[in-house]
Amino acid sequence: MAKQLLIDAYRGKRTPKAPWLPYAGVHCAYLIGEKANVYLQNADLLAKGVLFAAERYKVDGMPLVFDLNVEAMSMGCEANWYPDNPPAVIGHPLADKTLAEANLKIPTAKDGRWPVIVEAGRKVMEKKGDWALLGLLCGPLTLASHLRGVKIFTDVVKNKPLAGEILGFCAKVCAESARIYRDIGCEIIALVDPVASQIRPETFREFVTPACQEAIKVIHDAGRTSSFYICGDATKVLDEVCRIGTHGFAIDEQLNINYVRDMALKYGLGFGGNLKLTLALSLGIVNPREDAIVSLAAGGLTGYTFAPG
Repeated sequence: MAKQLLIDAYRGKRTPKAPWLPYAGVHCAYLIGEKANVYLQNADLLAKGVLFAAERYKVDGMPLVFDLNVEAMSMGCEANWYPDNPPAVIGHPLADKTLAEANLKIPTAKDGRWPVIVEAGRKVMEKKGDWALLGLLCGPLTLASHLRGVKIFTDVVKNKPLAGEILGFCAKVCAESARIYRDIGCEIIALVDPVASQIRPETFREFVTPACQEAIKVIHDAGRTSSFYICGDATKVLDEVCRIGTHGFAIDEQLNINYVRDMALKYGLGFGGNLKLTLALSLGIVNPREDAIVSLAAGGLTGYTFAPG
């Protein structure tokens, strides 16, 4: 069973083969001939794209959306829409205001972009086959960077009380996002925090780890499978990622898959990657077939999910 194969791998178990998980995102829109900005705002198109991509790529799992702007935009952050990419947040309400002054509210399933995603998720759950649907929520530090801008990266060093207040708020938003994906029925829910690789391990431990706990509890209390996605060269914080409390984690192409595998095995976690998204899939500098063979050989059959890095 494809769904159980992926869940087992995400939970660090040995599997008969490595499951396959493409992070299709707005590529789903391309597959059905739609522009990303139209696709992401239409529940019928979203469901159609996810189901089409799942069938075309013979997946063991698929994200409902891969868009880290959902939470911030649902709180009123200004953003630009694009025909070939997810939208990008361009307005940071906490750049010059406090939380109280900005009057930010935790978005629910009825706010902002969430109703479209919820409706699309329910349509997918009704029609999908034996594969796992993933809910990917914006992690706390990345969400804080949407709300505060780049100032958050100096705040975590020079203004810790303010950083703690903002990250504490983001923790509650993450938990609510986890509840939304739980209620949709997503079998796997991941916190996606790409910018968390840009801070020191002790800063990660002080701010990111506690800000993830409420969301992780929501996921685990529902009996679902959790993961933590991180981007960039996360070597220096990978030990903290392994200790954060999720069933596993996923990385991008900048990390050495052998090192990642050894860390995951040490902690008994699932891990995902490391097909080179840029060098192999986008630019073709590395042969995609050879890259896939290397990743599969290095990943092995214990807790490994074959996915783009």
